[in-house]
Amino acid sequence: MKRDADVVVAGGGPVGLMLACELALADVPVVVLERLTEVDTTIKAGAINSPSAEAFYRRGMLPGLAEVQRAAIEKFSSFLRQRQAAGAPGVQRPPKFAGHFAGIMLRGDLLDESDPDFEGPGPASEIGLVPQEALERLLADRAAELGVDLRRGVTLTGFDADDDGVRVHTSHGSLQTGWLVGCDGGRSTVRRLAGFPFPGTDPEITGHQAIVEMSGSEKLGAGWNWTGTGTYAHGPMPGRILTVEFDGPPADREAPVTAEELQASLRNVSGVEDVEIHKVLSATRFTDNARQVPDYRAGRVLLAGDAAHVHSPFGGQGLNLGIGDAMNLGWKLAATVRGWAPEGLLDTYTAERHPIGAWVLEWTRAQVALMRPESHARALRTVLTELTGTVAATTFFAKKISGVQQRYDLPGDHPLTGRSAPDLELSDGSRLADHLHGGQGLLLDLADDDGLRRRAAGYGSRVRLLTAACPGRPDLAGLLVRPDGCTAWAADAPGSAGAPDDLDAALRRWFGAPDAAA
Repeated sequence: MKRDADVVVAGGGPVGLMLACELALADVPVVVLERLTEVDTTIKAGAINSPSAEAFYRRGMLPGLAEVQRAAIEKFSSFLRQRQAAGAPGVQRPPKFAGHFAGIMLRGDLLDESDPDFEGPGPASEIGLVPQEALERLLADRAAELGVDLRRGVTLTGFDADDDGVRVHTSHGSLQTGWLVGCDGGRSTVRRLAGFPFPGTDPEITGHQAIVEMSGSEKLGAGWNWTGTGTYAHGPMPGRILTVEFDGPPADREAPVTAEELQASLRNVSGVEDVEIHKVLSATRFTDNARQVPDYRAGRVLLAGDAAHVHSPFGGQGLNLGIGDAMNLGWKLAATVRGWAPEGLLDTYTAERHPIGAWVLEWTRAQVALMRPESHARALRTVLTELTGTVAATTFFAKKISGVQQRYDLPGDHPLTGRSAPDLELSDGSRLADHLHGGQGLLLDLADDDGLRRRAAGYGSRVRLLTAACPGRPDLAGLLVRPDGCTAWAADAPGSAGAPDDLDAALRRWFGAPDAAA
């Protein structure tokens, strides 16, 4: 049967667009269905973590992200200037930001930046303040450059899947495809229609996040604040507010968020009765509903991002978790479509991403518990605030939040195996990320080893071979890097770890058998 595309992605947010870009990079025809006619301007995530920044860096997107970050920093500076002009007390630029846990700020000046886990990202470590709306625009532009067929204003209404493919039904007709990936958010239509189980814990909060025009804001505390009725945040940009009330989930999450609703919530939580909200520029509700599908795949239907896992937004993990899903899935699904995937490759998607998703759910549940307006939670916040005033605790929490400690459980004893590949600076002036723009695997020969090169000779375009020197890491003899930037194999000079047989096994595990003619 003739197919309209090899893959249909339901959902054109950052996760769906990132996945589509990865597929298009591998020459896989893909159609993205997005019900909205324009980029979603609703305020959502405001930052990306280290794995996300590295992913974009490895695809050549760092300059665009840096420009977005400069604009975000200017908005923060504007927020401080407005508070100073309004006479808000004690306005000063806070210490270097290293993240937060349940609103407890982590001070960058207490961060042990000599910790080895912070060494790997290279220039990507300088990027963090990237709002979701701006990221979606960048990804939409990249998708267009790669020839992705993005169809806005089209809603998925159903599908029929069998062993041979998927017939996708939409508001504008039907499409025949080989695979369907649901990147359609926490209330995923794909997840519901496919019958994925979705176990987890019920919500206990109603949260609001918004950009508004208001008066009386100088009486609000800047940053995160805890009160006897909940939690609120003010800043770090003009008009940005967030409220958390522990009165159960909202009665209707779909109803428009009004100025009256936001004002009532902000007054209730802050205790500032004369703060007035005059206009809502962008607003959303959220809860701490925490759920995850046990398996991200059901036959020819897969899930990524919030379609596979939902949780509260505290700590900013949701967007980053979804980008990680897209990077992990993209090359594996492309290899499957193109016919060179080794047996079981696609099943490693769930095996590798599910544990990270489960950790995020636990991390966000813990933050909700700390925010509760009751005496036991207040006592825990006091203890944790004291703890995060130390270098050791700040470094621990920052490494968790930033994602630099993430590791997949892969075969091999080398410390780099399963970790994000370090952005090595090579003798020709290039960096490792410069050689990953094409989305292929990379075997980096750092010891001018002809035997190592012969082992990779049969993989053609699946694995690029690069011989170079790395003066900064004379201990390394070679790296095998997957298309998603994960280190699949590493060897120390002169071969004390990571034997050649291990390289053969890693090549076959991730890239299949070498070509017969090689």
